[in-house]
Amino acid sequence: MKTILIIVLVSMLVGVAYVSWHLWRITPCGGIAKLAVVALFLLWMTSAFVCLFASERFSVPVATVLYEVSYTWLIAFLYLLIIFAVADVVKSLTPVSLPLDGSGKALLAIVGTIATILIAGNVHYRHKYREELTIRTSKPIEKPLTIVFASDLHIGYHNRRAELASWINLFNAEQPDLVLIGGDIIDRSIRPLLVGEYAKEFHRLNAPILSVLGNHEYISGVRGAEQFFADANIRLLKDESLDTLGIRVIGRNDRSNRHRKPLVELTDRTSVFTVLLDHQPFDLQEAEEAGIDFQFSGHTHRGQVWPISWITDAIYEKSWGHHQRGATRYYISSGLGIWGPKIRIGTRSEYLILHIVPQ
Repeated sequence: MKTILIIVLVSMLVGVAYVSWHLWRITPCGGIAKLAVVALFLLWMTSAFVCLFASERFSVPVATVLYEVSYTWLIAFLYLLIIFAVADVVKSLTPVSLPLDGSGKALLAIVGTIATILIAGNVHYRHKYREELTIRTSKPIEKPLTIVFASDLHIGYHNRRAELASWINLFNAEQPDLVLIGGDIIDRSIRPLLVGEYAKEFHRLNAPILSVLGNHEYISGVRGAEQFFADANIRLLKDESLDTLGIRVIGRNDRSNRHRKPLVELTDRTSVFTVLLDHQPFDLQEAEEAGIDFQFSGHTHRGQVWPISWITDAIYEKSWGHHQRGATRYYISSGLGIWGPKIRIGTRSEYLILHIVPQ
């Protein structure tokens, strides 16, 4: 793990140097202007790292503003890197000449493109997609059920209580029998949830709510997360099952917990319709082998932005959407909330409505 982190850090530093060098070259009007543009870019980058590692030292309002402003640097950096890399490739492989050095028009065009991407990505993120699925089962159930599934709310400094309230309204509008959340309710700190009394919003849900731990609950601190879930009236399933409404819900500890039980120890292949909540969609064959009827996972965000989505698609058997193995159905959610910048490009924020009906 340390090796991976070192590789990522070194790669990012090389990328930052590469983008900074290009910004220096493209900026017209002499050394002072060049220095100002590069300094602003590096200052923006620094604010992101300050936010990541030192946000708890600021007041909640200040940390909130810092989150909103600083993390957008990640997306700007990504697309600046792509733009400059493509320009260099075109320049090296073709006779086409791209007049970028000292070009004010080119600089304005690039800044305008990045601004458009950030704004469009933010607007797209704020639209929540409603996915719907009906599963017909021959297994006995008390009645046709409607279940709301969501994952990766990441509430905290940047996904604030007002946004959580709007999501609760979406859930209640479905008149569900049950609400199941696949982990990462908390972003990375419990402090803003306590200060803002976020737990009260979950009390407005008109259905029981069950959840599992995600990797971000481990980042924020499991003990504090468990207390928050208790205050929010969320039933937490930790390597255990719960029979309710004629179905069985199994909740696994996140794979961040190296001592979590194997799935086979949590199942007994009964005739009950079984739903599995497992935050990270690794080893999907385990659910098929255990006779699970439906698995819901999240975690991937499908990379949040293109082309990171290509990476998640390569890592996971299924990084987003509907999937099936044998008789086992799956849905891998790209998440309702988001980590870091409130921007989605080529992915979407979503929740799932599952109808379970007799065959």
